[in-house]
Amino acid sequence: MSLQPASTEVTERVASVIDACKGLEGPMLPILHGLQEEFGYVPPEALPIVAEALNISRAEAHGVMTFYHDYRTHPAGRHVLKVCRAEACQASGGDMVLVQLQAKLGIGFHQTTSDDAVTLEPVYCLGLCACAPAAMLDGQVFGRLDADVIDEIVDEVRR
Repeated sequence: MSLQPASTEVTERVASVIDACKGLEGPMLPILHGLQEEFGYVPPEALPIVAEALNISRAEAHGVMTFYHDYRTHPAGRHVLKVCRAEACQASGGDMVLVQLQAKLGIGFHQTTSDDAVTLEPVYCLGLCACAPAAMLDGQVFGRLDADVIDEIVDEVRR
């Protein structure tokens, strides 16, 4: 994959985030969080800039970025739907919930619908084990998911 150099605007925005976080202990994760907040995702062309600023290899920066599921390499849809994949949710019908959601939305994990309405992401525990299966839409949690709740969620993201 050939990476295009960052534009001047992107470079300046990335540098601003780095400057705000570089003095922190273990600055890599705060920088990545800051970039995702700034851009809505972590632009791939930002990683070489981060690597140079932290005196680490591009491979190390890429490895940290891809290790954590919450970082995106492209913009998310207007809504982000996170489906719990932890054991309690799977044991309580989470696989059925996932199949229904994917069928209704027409996408898989780490994909966005063609109308940019929703991005579907896995999450590995929402802390709602007693109310499993669970999901989170734009920060609002839903427990005891069934076909009716799935329809409500899909209707919400399609509006």
